[in-house]
Amino acid sequence: MYHIILNGHNTDGKTAAKIETVKSVFEAAGKEITVHSTTHAGHAKEIAAELTADGGFADIIAMGGDGTLHEVLNGIANPANCTLGLIPLGTGNDFAETAKLSHDVKTAAELIAFGGPTPIDYIELDGGLRSINAVGMGIDVDVLQRAYAGKAKGKNKYFKAFLKSLKYYKASTFKASWDGGEEREYTGIIACLGNGRQIGGGILLFPDAQIDDGFIDLIVVDYLSKFRTLIAFMKLNSGKVNKVKEVTHVKCKSVRITPVNGSAPIQAEGEIYENTPLSAHIVAGQLKFYLPSKNK
Repeated sequence: MYHIILNGHNTDGKTAAKIETVKSVFEAAGKEITVHSTTHAGHAKEIAAELTADGGFADIIAMGGDGTLHEVLNGIANPANCTLGLIPLGTGNDFAETAKLSHDVKTAAELIAFGGPTPIDYIELDGGLRSINAVGMGIDVDVLQRAYAGKAKGKNKYFKAFLKSLKYYKASTFKASWDGGEEREYTGIIACLGNGRQIGGGILLFPDAQIDDGFIDLIVVDYLSKFRTLIAFMKLNSGKVNKVKEVTHVKCKSVRITPVNGSAPIQAEGEIYENTPLSAHIVAGQLKFYLPSKNK
């Protein structure tokens, strides 16, 4: 039995037809499905928790965007005991892009119904929060807060929010260390940990990241003038992260980011968390995920 957790509180008029397409694919494969539709924020996590409460095996599919996938992963009691798939329906679909998943519902469903899962990694914070794509603090959180508060729709809302953040966001001072090494102090605009390659609906912050290499890609961007920030953003957006001299980029197994003045909100797959320390490690090869055979 495959359990499909559908983002039901952010759908359009075409969603019913998409669900019927998915049902027909699994019927053709001779496999049964149950569709669980969410009704409120956090519901996908609750459903995944209920499905895996006994710690046993479950075959779960998120049908939505990065936020739905994030909730599902964090609801699963023990990811090592489950398989996870994604049928992308979101706005940004950053993890789907990294995993090279089709945005065509039928193709994405066929990959799962007729295929098998592949072991991949995910990031886990010390407090237990999991991130399959990216988790960070700084201007990315500010952009999300402005985007969610605004009235713009689609990917355009993130660009409009970025322009406002560019004008008003101030760099913060924090300390960073990785793999148990020496702490370094930065006054920067962002510190972000990547398992996937992009954030914000297409910003290639981690162009060399692989979801199955056993490493976190850490990016720290030192303070830049507003003009230099815009130039850096343009380079990051095209995957030229190493062309920005103010960027520190390392691959590591564990990371600790500590704000010098109190705590700072963080984001994981676009979900914002308060009072959550950004101290994390990679969980390598423990998540079985449905991927195309050539996902790299």
